[in-house]
Amino acid sequence: MTVMLLRHRRAALSRGGLLVAFLFLAFALPASADVAVPQLTGRVVDQTGTLSSGDVAALTQKLRDFETRKGSQIAVLIVPTTQPETIEQYAIRVADAWKIGRKKVDDGAILVVAKDDRHLRIEVGYGLEGALTDVTSRRIIDEVITPKFRTGDFDGGISDGVDRIISVIDGEPLPAPAPSTSFSSDLGELGPVVPFALFASLFVGGILRTMLGRLLGSVATGGVLAALAWFLVGSFGLALAVGAIAFVLAFIADLVPMTTGPGTGYSRRGSWSSGSSSGGGWSGGSSSSGGFSGGGGSFGGGGASGSW
Repeated sequence: MTVMLLRHRRAALSRGGLLVAFLFLAFALPASADVAVPQLTGRVVDQTGTLSSGDVAALTQKLRDFETRKGSQIAVLIVPTTQPETIEQYAIRVADAWKIGRKKVDDGAILVVAKDDRHLRIEVGYGLEGALTDVTSRRIIDEVITPKFRTGDFDGGISDGVDRIISVIDGEPLPAPAPSTSFSSDLGELGPVVPFALFASLFVGGILRTMLGRLLGSVATGGVLAALAWFLVGSFGLALAVGAIAFVLAFIADLVPMTTGPGTGYSRRGSWSSGSSSGGGWSGGSSSSGGFSGGGGSFGGGGASGSW
């Protein structure tokens, strides 16, 4: 009788140990299962340090210019690994989180590179699946990107791959981009230049108003600052906004009492002071998030994957 009780007790302890083990695995595995989707801080997100700052800047400018011209959005993400997920599972999670492409147009595409896994994928939005088909995406990967990846030329592979993606999307009839669509993101990308531009409007305005009079000088100041904004960002809407604000500031600058004397700047017509630049203007704080966000595009798993 005692022997039987001992056997039952051992069996119960064994079953209890297995139950504890299963519970541990059930809670521990999901906690470490998925690689987190990084925050969308810009058109190019490199979590591996593979691309130089110059490479990122050049690629970002190319993608920004394309969006301004075509309306479609393309983003690039480089991560060390997607394990234990496949790159297909991870890429669709990224697409769902970032929402690249315009809402209801769904004209976004994301190039995801898992460097340590040696895998990559082109994830395609619903609106581009007719042009950037699975077959076309696979050809871009096999014929353009991976040959350069195999030689260690990641910048060249990504840049050439993006060029090919752009050329394919260019052949697709898409709605024209709305002028106001990228205004907020362009403002963020202008970043620290905005306070400088506003300060410059006071300085330049003081000179031009002295030469041309208040009205013409203010108009000229607005034109100069609008041209500067257009050159730096390439957004017509933002250039108009900066030009209008520069005009207003230049026009009313000499209506505000200012201190005269050594080190304080000009006085009377066209006057400005060293302290005036700290007062009023826009903040460039939004540039910390990259000034870029997805437009609300949807993805359904279209695209292709490859390896090198």
